[in-house]
Amino acid sequence: MPAKPLDPASIAPALLAWYDTHARDLPWRVRGGARPDPYRVWLSEVMLQQTTVATVRPRFTEFVTRWPSVESLAAAEDAEPMAAWAGLGYYARARNLLACARTVAARGGFPSDEAGLRELPGIGDYTAAAIAAIAFGERAVVVDGNVERVVARLFACAETLPAAKPAIRALTDRITPNERPGDFAQAMMDLGAMLCTPRAPACALCPLTAACAAYVEGAPERYPGKAPKAAKPQRYGTAFWLEHAGRVLLIRRPPKGLLGGMRALPTGLWGAAPPGLAGAPLPAAWAVRPSPARHVFTHFRLDLSLAVATLAERPPDLPSTAEWWPIDALDSAGLPTVFAKAAALRREE
Repeated sequence: MPAKPLDPASIAPALLAWYDTHARDLPWRVRGGARPDPYRVWLSEVMLQQTTVATVRPRFTEFVTRWPSVESLAAAEDAEPMAAWAGLGYYARARNLLACARTVAARGGFPSDEAGLRELPGIGDYTAAAIAAIAFGERAVVVDGNVERVVARLFACAETLPAAKPAIRALTDRITPNERPGDFAQAMMDLGAMLCTPRAPACALCPLTAACAAYVEGAPERYPGKAPKAAKPQRYGTAFWLEHAGRVLLIRRPPKGLLGGMRALPTGLWGAAPPGLAGAPLPAAWAVRPSPARHVFTHFRLDLSLAVATLAERPPDLPSTAEWWPIDALDSAGLPTVFAKAAALRREE
């Protein structure tokens, strides 16, 4: 049976009617036609990049309780938001978050158009479109992973991702309305998250089923097709737990680079072979734990061994980026997840 031709004008009304009843209750959203705070929209979109709603929901609430406005965030010391970001991953986003907050505070607010938003630190095409649509009611084409999946199924896009991205964006443009563009964008996201899921989509509950080419074909899970992923390379490293008088040595990583600006356990270089004790912060009677902490980054996998030593006397010569942190308050240090995993190897003993 051939798919029913899509009438782009029919998609938005059906979807918005569904959204008005079934929208997710999220702490950065407002309902009833009220205009959202651009700060909260921006913050939520940055937090949600490569992170789940379930993870972001409580962290967002904690963040806006501590920094309720872009001005308050702009005035924060770098270390505080960086520590508060721990566990959300992609720490370059936290550095850009501060830079963006300070730029926005200095100019007196967020620009309301995509072009102006794209000029801000850390804001790319997707985030600019989302803020423009949701916070300012500007018609913008908002395409995240959920929207990609919904549109690929609506039009039965045969091309595989990521090559299909330009075509999917053009198709999303066709169905994006001039009225309520922000609600439409969020409705598409909700539809993908709640019904049009990667596996076992709930087509019987979907407001767009009648016009969905993939549903008519009987194979919605086939879309969108994805090109095979290349295997991630394996790397190895050693983190150093140096303890003295109930405190552990932490360092502040350089501001640029992976996990830049974050507190961490000292570590040497990460490479294709285990480095042993290379990169130890001080000579000591190091004992390496038998099992490493395993962590997956965007572009590689890491086995991070933990070397442990205890000092009777605190050494006088340490770099200015080092600090002795109370072990019983280590959770407040804001360690990135990979170093929290390594620290857990010591704390589990």
